[in-house]
Amino acid sequence: MPMFETEKKIQTKEEVSKRVEQLKSEGKKVVFTNGCFDIVHLGHVDYLEKARNLGDFLVVGLNTDSSVSRIKGPSRPVSDENSRSRVMASFGFVDAVVFFDEPTPKDLIETIKPDILTKGKDYQVENIVGADFVIKNGGKVETLDLVNGYSTSSVIHKIQQTI
Repeated sequence: MPMFETEKKIQTKEEVSKRVEQLKSEGKKVVFTNGCFDIVHLGHVDYLEKARNLGDFLVVGLNTDSSVSRIKGPSRPVSDENSRSRVMASFGFVDAVVFFDEPTPKDLIETIKPDILTKGKDYQVENIVGADFVIKNGGKVETLDLVNGYSTSSVIHKIQQTI
């Protein structure tokens, strides 16, 4: 069965790490962010596009299904990891998607060694997992403005109200 273009963006930690090394040797800036991205909404799109605009290559660390369940509870994720990864990979501003099953993306960040680590403005830099590592290695951490009124939980709540 032929592979779709979006599937080529879904890579292992080792594949992404190798690609990032190559890009950095060419002077490119690599941006990393992570999340569950369970039900994609305007807030996600806006945030990811802003993250990509900070550099040349955006890597999205995506929580596995079991990781999402541990964080968000047994009713989540709503969309399975294969669906979530294909949706993430379909965005032109996302260059690579890589899964992580650990409680945090710390190991993934330390393997990839991004130049820029991003999270939403709802995080304080000192509380962002991997921030200390990125800064210690000459990178920077950026918190990005979020679109008010958009969260997966609010989307789920709104859907439940209409049923």
